[in-house]
Amino acid sequence: MITLLLSSHAQRIWGERIAAAVPPGTLSFLTAEEALAAEGPSAADIAFMTREVTGKSSPTHPTPELQGFDTVVRKSPNLKWLQIHPAGAERPIYRELRARGVKVTTASGATAVTVAHSTLGAVIAINRRFPLLADAQRRHAWEPRLAERSPRDLAGQCAVIVGMGPIGRNIASLLAMLGIRTIGVRRTAEPVEPCEKVVAYEQLHEVLPQADWLILCCPASPVTRGIANAAAFAAMPEGAHLINVARGEIAVETDVIAALQSGRLAGAYLDVFEREPLDAASPLWGLPNVLVSPHTASHSLGQNEAIFGIFLDNLARFRAGQALRNDVDNLG
Repeated sequence: MITLLLSSHAQRIWGERIAAAVPPGTLSFLTAEEALAAEGPSAADIAFMTREVTGKSSPTHPTPELQGFDTVVRKSPNLKWLQIHPAGAERPIYRELRARGVKVTTASGATAVTVAHSTLGAVIAINRRFPLLADAQRRHAWEPRLAERSPRDLAGQCAVIVGMGPIGRNIASLLAMLGIRTIGVRRTAEPVEPCEKVVAYEQLHEVLPQADWLILCCPASPVTRGIANAAAFAAMPEGAHLINVARGEIAVETDVIAALQSGRLAGAYLDVFEREPLDAASPLWGLPNVLVSPHTASHSLGQNEAIFGIFLDNLARFRAGQALRNDVDNLG
């Protein structure tokens, strides 16, 4: 008998479908709420951390639900596998569990299309100056984008995409339909379609002079943290644009603000920040041609179902003793 740890909400939503996916009598449920209230160790063998557990948590502001789930996971000595809903596994507890021999698997790929769509929308909106038009509308001002104020054509522009996982590849494919050239940046310079060129992280500054768009969609790691900084923006053409759908710590926020205020960057779409929620006093809220998004680039009505599909696939693999999909130990 395998004991599955999950939230009471997840059991209500998916319990019947999970039970139907395994032979009768081979799996039991343990809710995080029950386990947290009980004394002593938890009996969980496997765990499924769904989105409502993390809720509105951020690296600096974990919710009580997330703290409670973490507590139960830590007091589960028999835990062998944890499925999480994000695409990245940067939280310290995941490293802690892996050090214990627990397999941690992500939902990488589940939201790749949605994040790519958000990015595509942002590229079009910022290039076409939609934020400026919306501001003019609020002021009841008729301000045509004429002459030197006209947007550049997207066809022929170049996007440097940092991160060539499922999200980065989807972004590159969508931008190619607009006639935008793409250069990929990843751990190695191994080619990735449809990018015309791929370079390693350490070669980023060699391609930045071509970057009309710097798009961040990479995992947070010692190599990528702070990779979008003042030096990077100085290497880009004046009037270039920044998109961050990765993690807040990939970009140095003070450098982003300075580049936007000086005009070095002409616009940005920022879905993630060094500290979340973004401080109400941050200059980013009021900067022109900047779209501030509350870490929702991946959100859609179908997102949870896609993540659940990955969990079911991994549950079958776990029971069969097969390699798990998106095992963090096997990701570069």
